[in-house]
Amino acid sequence: MADEEFFNLYHHGFIRVAACSPVVRVADPDFNVESTVRLARAAAHQDATLAIFPELGLSAYSNEDLFHQEALLRKVREAVNRFCESTRDMNLIAVIGAPLQVSGFLFNCGIVTYRGEISGVAVKTYLPNYREFYEARQFSTAEEALPTSIELCGQHDIPFGADLIFDVKGISHFSLFIELCEDVWVPIPPSSFAALAGATVVGNLSASNITIGKAEYRRGLISNQSARSISAYLYTAAGRGESTTDLAWDGHAVICENGTILAESERFSDGDQIIYADIDLDRLAQDRMRMTSFRQNARSHRKHLSRFRRIPFSIAVPDKRVLLSREVPRYPYVPSDPNTRGERCYEVYNIQTHSLAKRIGSSGAQNVVIGVSGGLDSTHALIVSARTMDLLHLPRSHVKAYTMPGFATTKKTYENALKLMQTLGVEVNEIDIKPSCMQMFKDIGHPFAEGRKVYDVTFENVQAGERTSHLFRIANLRNGLVVGTGDLSELALGWCTYGVGDHMSHYNVNSSVPKTLIQYIIRWVADTNQFDRETSNVLYDILDTEISPELIPGENGVQPAQKSEGAIGPYELQDFNNFYITRFGYAPTKVAFMAYCAWREKKKGYWPDVPAARRREYSIGEIRHWLTVYIERFFKTSQFKRSCIPNGPKVGSGGSLSPRGDYRAPSDSECFAWLENVQLVPEQDSDDR
Repeated sequence: MADEEFFNLYHHGFIRVAACSPVVRVADPDFNVESTVRLARAAAHQDATLAIFPELGLSAYSNEDLFHQEALLRKVREAVNRFCESTRDMNLIAVIGAPLQVSGFLFNCGIVTYRGEISGVAVKTYLPNYREFYEARQFSTAEEALPTSIELCGQHDIPFGADLIFDVKGISHFSLFIELCEDVWVPIPPSSFAALAGATVVGNLSASNITIGKAEYRRGLISNQSARSISAYLYTAAGRGESTTDLAWDGHAVICENGTILAESERFSDGDQIIYADIDLDRLAQDRMRMTSFRQNARSHRKHLSRFRRIPFSIAVPDKRVLLSREVPRYPYVPSDPNTRGERCYEVYNIQTHSLAKRIGSSGAQNVVIGVSGGLDSTHALIVSARTMDLLHLPRSHVKAYTMPGFATTKKTYENALKLMQTLGVEVNEIDIKPSCMQMFKDIGHPFAEGRKVYDVTFENVQAGERTSHLFRIANLRNGLVVGTGDLSELALGWCTYGVGDHMSHYNVNSSVPKTLIQYIIRWVADTNQFDRETSNVLYDILDTEISPELIPGENGVQPAQKSEGAIGPYELQDFNNFYITRFGYAPTKVAFMAYCAWREKKKGYWPDVPAARRREYSIGEIRHWLTVYIERFFKTSQFKRSCIPNGPKVGSGGSLSPRGDYRAPSDSECFAWLENVQLVPEQDSDDR
């Protein structure tokens, strides 16, 4: 993959689309086609590959019985021809609305064009004829169309009907279906069947006047239809210039992707409107592939789906640098909106506490046993355990908390562990594991027992193992459950001591919560004073602590010798990689491209509560390096640890690696396919050379 291709969204399963709402004049196709061409040219200039325009936009929608005037219909055909001639130099699929007389009937149509050629003409299926609408007075439905192809603008055998799916060659997963206004308001829209038949992008050419509350209903309708059909849905309605004899118009345009609104127009604009969005076609394809009920639904309607006609045509993609304009969240597990983020933290926190409460009740245990290090994960598991006792109406002393300092425990984490246990009111315990570790070193013949400073993996794992071994035996002694602390990020990277180590517990409340989300839940607990101000202050101090396993001694017991992120990569970047690779199955090149678009500028994408020291940016070379580390660890070396993890609650759609839940994989797989793909990622951005 050449650098120019890598830094181009079209080579990573994205397309840029536009929804346009030009100012029109009623019954003035000459004026309207000029407005339409102007917006089409603007969309092409922004590297969009698809632009849709409002229903009957070349004539305007509100012509009523003027639609039966031959002079107007002739001018519309001339306008279609002018549009085709004016867009021959544009690398843009444009879909324009027009009334067309075919075989003596008048149809409400969406004309699909590319570089001056008409690829097909979509016909409106459902005509509203209630309240303020009287379309059946002027138009015929798609079912009344006799021919399946027509001649238009000197072009012959143009596919015509409501059964056309346009398969765009050269862009994977790009199949386009067009419906018109009322079609999406019926119980089973035509786009539902089209999506089951393979359409991934739906364009709705609408007029849709505005009344009180209608915009909110429209927004929900479009979002819901894109979610149910697992599609991208582009909607644009008539705006300024339509007749206001009895109606008003707001020019509402919305672009959705699988239920998420990516872009929305300003309503009641004085001028032309055009909105853009970058659609992730790979995401739609991945979700359809995974959702077995989608395939089952298609099978149930296969007779109807077989009626669709596939219209193949090829387009060119921009051969230059085109980065994403859509926001790519740096923290995909954490909402960027503060209000939504608070709700997410509340929800995860309660999922964890209620799940632990259920497990305690099912097991018959009276207590929970937990190791507290003063780091992020054990802190979060401890506050979940304390809140669970509140939920069960039990004293917090039923949480038997143990801090177990070892050879590398720093003063700060040790003191924070004690302070947190004390402020929470749990039972405070301390066990020095160094003597038992020394006995183990002596038993197995490790050089450290002889006074030699050999800090190898055995030295590290003996400490982790001793801590967990103590906790399990304490649980036996005190009728308790060992609460696990390891998080989703560590599971993905295999950054845990297998078996008798931090890998194992009776129940792990953090098993599907990534490190980046844990940080924000702890901050939310502190900010909202879920306990008290003293506890919140301790939590803030823990959040400012360097992430470290603290298994190799540092200098004077103050600074840790180990920094986790220096070994396995920044958690914020590895959480990003993990989300898109496990949730959507994206290729490493796409993940790297998205990471580059998200992380290349320090000034963008941070919230006020991100500490200044953590406001980082990453070059494409750094992204490639840490993505390679992730691939090797995730696919090659650590699946055996995930194959036998303890029970724990799933908290999010992209947040479980449990073999009993979302993720099943062999422990003996190779990673060559992913490593080969990541080699296509440039080591340096040409703009930085």
